Amino acid sequence: MTGTAPLPARAVVVGGGLAGITSALRLADAGLDVTLLEGRPRLGGLAFSFRRGDLTVDNGQHVYLRCCTAYRWFLDRVGAAGLAPLQDRLDVPVLDVGRPAGPRLGRLRRTNLPVPLHLAGGLAAYPHLSLAEKAGVGRAALALGRLDPADPALDDVSFADWLRRYGQSPRTVEALWDLVGVATLNATAENASMALAAMVFKTGLLSEPGAADIGWAAVPLGELHDTLARKALDAAGVRTELRAKATSLTRAEDGTWTVETESERIGADTVVLALPQRETHALLPAGAIEDQDRLLAIEDAPILNVHVVYDRRVLRRPFFAALGSPVQWVFDRTEPSGLRGGGQYLALSQSAAREEIDLPVAELRARYLPELERLFPAARGAGIRDFFVTRERTATFAPTPGTGRLRPGARTGLPGLALAGAWTATGWPATMEGAVRSGTTAATTALQGLRSPHEHPLQEAA
Repeated sequence: MTGTAPLPARAVVVGGGLAGITSALRLADAGLDVTLLEGRPRLGGLAFSFRRGDLTVDNGQHVYLRCCTAYRWFLDRVGAAGLAPLQDRLDVPVLDVGRPAGPRLGRLRRTNLPVPLHLAGGLAAYPHLSLAEKAGVGRAALALGRLDPADPALDDVSFADWLRRYGQSPRTVEALWDLVGVATLNATAENASMALAAMVFKTGLLSEPGAADIGWAAVPLGELHDTLARKALDAAGVRTELRAKATSLTRAEDGTWTVETESERIGADTVVLALPQRETHALLPAGAIEDQDRLLAIEDAPILNVHVVYDRRVLRRPFFAALGSPVQWVFDRTEPSGLRGGGQYLALSQSAAREEIDLPVAELRARYLPELERLFPAARGAGIRDFFVTRERTATFAPTPGTGRLRPGARTGLPGLALAGAWTATGWPATMEGAVRSGTTAATTALQGLRSPHEHPLQEAA
């Protein structure tokens, strides 16, 4: 009599954002029978696309850096690396329109010299800071390089307080530290934990010369995070169910789990919850983590995106950042959107937008169209084919001082249950990189918790 091979362990991943997709792929690659549940009609979480007439619109502009090794793994895994290219070398045009003498363009650039000399030439040529301010930046950067972002004490300090301690002027904060920090942390220095700021600047600017080179999708985000991700999941054998919101999660006495949706009950040996913190809190069984209500204390931070379609080309660069203006970052999305009939489609990414997130479209139009004309004269007199906004009120968790102690790790107190999401304790702010890292960590934790350890354990993402 011949024996039969044991059935593979069953895993259910709840949530189809980047964290959930990553967990599902990692678990399937390790040989588990995986079901992925997503309540929306698409994958991708808060990095997605939608149709508006003939346009394919990203809900917001998302970028990544060369140091985002986990997200780069994700792109490779779904076959999308060539669709989200990186700059050959960091080069950020920065236009200051707040000068009495008139607008002036500067650039933040790097060279191939060793860290920290790779930024010295670019800083020396940066016209938006004085010589004394540039010298102060150098001293602060050296001090920042000596910090350990994992030091819990840094989480109680605001980035602004630390910058003031190291003599950074308000102009330096505006023209450099907040220029980068607001876009990566979704918070100004006043409202950002020094631990997260140190992680961003130390990793992005002080780890290796090319770490801060910028990459972004040359196609709609939906092609990466939904279409290609679904193709990769299918190829890995993952059963993906859309419009399938989990309504309950229970654990039996034998240690197995049951996930219920409105239409079915799914049994599992291990479960990964890859949902936002409030949805996670609603599903967590008692005793899963210490002080579960602390998840409700992790606040959200909004991002506003302003979309303008002109009847002619008004911007010659793929993107730029602005000073002296409410405009933060502007990206040319003409080609990825499929815009036809001439013209140009620009997307403005406005982080830390708590004061603007609920303003009427008419008020935002009156605010931003004149600013765009002030930033580039070619927009003056150009016709507006379309103007609309997208609002992500819960775009990221708020990286305020003290948030670190609220973020749980992937492992819970209940065997077979792991947590994922950019809001968990990844050490990163709420980025695509953090989401993918959390998905890998949760999958690793889920595998380690199985009663019969699988023969293909995962490795932590670099």
